[in-house]
Amino acid sequence: MGYQSDLRPGLFNNRNIIVTGAGSGFGRCNAHELASLGANVLLVGRKIEKLRTVRDEIIEDGGSCDIGSCDIRDEQSVTKLVATFIAKHGEIYGLVNNAGGQFPSPLENISNNGWTAVVNTNLTGGFLMAREVYKQSMSKRGGCIVNIVADMWGGMPGMGHSGAARAGMANFTQTAAYEWGHANVRVNAVAPGWIMSSGMDTYGPEFKAVLKTLKDAVPLGRMGNESEISSSICFLLSDSASYVSGTIIRIDGASSQGNTAVFPLPKATNSTPFSGFHRMVTPQLFAESK
Repeated sequence: MGYQSDLRPGLFNNRNIIVTGAGSGFGRCNAHELASLGANVLLVGRKIEKLRTVRDEIIEDGGSCDIGSCDIRDEQSVTKLVATFIAKHGEIYGLVNNAGGQFPSPLENISNNGWTAVVNTNLTGGFLMAREVYKQSMSKRGGCIVNIVADMWGGMPGMGHSGAARAGMANFTQTAAYEWGHANVRVNAVAPGWIMSSGMDTYGPEFKAVLKTLKDAVPLGRMGNESEISSSICFLLSDSASYVSGTIIRIDGASSQGNTAVFPLPKATNSTPFSGFHRMVTPQLFAESK
């Protein structure tokens, strides 16, 4: 059994789509769905071993892909990587700016180096990838960019560095959509809420304890999964979204729409997750709690 996408087979045939941070989490899942829909997926990440594993999975499932190791925070590396992909595969149709990373900390404990590292990864790196894909390819033939941001509209206490960077990427999304629309380049974003992803296993015990309680603040009564993010990314990359640009889709089970102190949530019922990713692995954190 392959990826069970709700979108039509062959949707992205003959289209090159770059996915950054493709070695795990959202990126790995999205790369699989795009490949199942016919895309030639170009996997980008810092750890070549992880990219090779995902590449082998996709090829085993009958998909097409290539890999490129790159630190997206380094301008010269990004410029070279995009040029290499174009020389090898042709014009770039899509870019999924998924690479990112952060660590939990109150603002007063974040060092300058820690702040800079998170902002450079979650904001500057995404800008560099988008700029180079636009300059080297999309400015000539059009294309689609989807940025991954976060639910940061009420601030992000405990992760202020990530919230600031994601808010910046949301604004960049809107600006790029306006400036690049003349070239038929659409730029959108998705904002995941609390999603069960492999990255959650990297946090410390105290934060893991918090993660286990998050579903109680979601009106749907559960956390999301990776394929529920990927499906929205694929829609935004598709021709069905040809008049959608400058938009941010919140994928958070309505958790950003209220306050449990003002309106306590009733017990949720009947919420069934969409689970299209045949290779999804439940984070150990949640597997242990079952």
